[in-house]
Amino acid sequence: MAAVQPGVLMGFVHRRRRGAELFLLVLALAVGVGAYAAVGIGVEGEVPVDLLGYGGWLAGLVVAAHVVIRFVAPYADPVLLPLVAALNGLGLAVIHRLDLADGTSLARQQLTWMTLGVLLFVGTLIVLRDHRMLTRFTYTSGLGAILLLLLPMVPGLGKEVNGARIWIGVGPFSFQPGEVAKVLLVVAFAGYLVLHRDALALAGRRVLFVDLPRGRDLGPILAMWAVSLAILVLQRDLGSSLLFFGLFLVMLYVATERPGWLVVGGAMFFGGAGLLYYVSLATGRLSHIQNRVAIWLDPMPYYDQTPGSGQLVESLFGMAWGGLIGRGFGEGSPGRIPYAESDFIIGAIGEELGLTGVMAVLVMYGLIVERALRAALISRDAFGKLMATGLASVFALQVFVVVGGVTRLIPLTGLTTPFLSYGGSSLVANWVIIALVLRVSDLARRPAPVLPTTDDEAADAETTQVVRLP
Repeated sequence: MAAVQPGVLMGFVHRRRRGAELFLLVLALAVGVGAYAAVGIGVEGEVPVDLLGYGGWLAGLVVAAHVVIRFVAPYADPVLLPLVAALNGLGLAVIHRLDLADGTSLARQQLTWMTLGVLLFVGTLIVLRDHRMLTRFTYTSGLGAILLLLLPMVPGLGKEVNGARIWIGVGPFSFQPGEVAKVLLVVAFAGYLVLHRDALALAGRRVLFVDLPRGRDLGPILAMWAVSLAILVLQRDLGSSLLFFGLFLVMLYVATERPGWLVVGGAMFFGGAGLLYYVSLATGRLSHIQNRVAIWLDPMPYYDQTPGSGQLVESLFGMAWGGLIGRGFGEGSPGRIPYAESDFIIGAIGEELGLTGVMAVLVMYGLIVERALRAALISRDAFGKLMATGLASVFALQVFVVVGGVTRLIPLTGLTTPFLSYGGSSLVANWVIIALVLRVSDLARRPAPVLPTTDDEAADAETTQVVRLP
């Protein structure tokens, strides 16, 4: 009996596309190393003396990640790693630019964190050969996420930075547990919704052409609503609150295909946030929320008087000065923006690379979300679909919240821009997220072996027309 040709399934050949990934990685390294060289030329008038060592280290990291993908996830999406490498390299160059302005050395620390992130990326791909193994840890992941979110509230362990209590400190090191919690929440939500989506999808009452869920099924959304508001009140962090609740809503909508959940959830979150704001006005408590809203509505009267106002005003001035194509590396003054290396790195990019640079960054983020959603679309199992959708939503929501705050679309938040901003916990967590998406993509694109049962079927398989998939 003749065997089916390797890689042939139902008339299709799944290409591994690792060569395309390597070519795109070369372009990504050109972005990162070229930006680093441009910073040295623009600021100091010469190529940085450590360009060779820096470029070699950066190239070694991304090539090592590429080699591991070739062996343990050969059918994974070929675009994700180059996109991440380009963003990370550009972020390192911008942080180095700010180091030269402020006399700091954060870029070296960020490169160290990137090294740790790539190591965990590689470890995740090697250890986790099948993402469906994570379904065993559905409730464990949920419990772990809750504990991590509670850690900043522990006296003596939690730290308050710029009004938000989302950090923990151990000696000279600080860590943002919410970055790890978002990964665990995606796993917990995906596992829970796979088991209970039928009950959550049952029709309830129809109001204004929208099928609202049954009252008895509102328990999960009420629990997440309470958690998100608790984060807003106790940790005073609008960004994390919106991220976690929005993540749950998106995954719930994808699992049930019922827009009623979005209507109910959106009304609950914004209604609760608005109620807290008016309560803070009446009682004088939660002044941090009041400040953020006041700065969002009109930042100029609060310039250099309220934390966050100086950041926003200087960032808006810098982006306006940058215009369409920017001032160029070394020709702007991004050092005037407080915490430009973390919260407001988009403002620094807008000043020296202009609207064109900001749009290029947003396009790369959009491509990351699109490729993750593509992996979800072609995944053969419900858990993989929901997990990839959740991970894509994490990037989409986080970028929206950060860029929306910098451009005054929404009030300021304390989240970081993925792969660009300085911050070890965020960078490491995001590299792990990309590894999980690649694992889902690899199993989704991998051809399943199909053995013919008769000689006639074998002959048909050998003569099947081959169509190459992208």
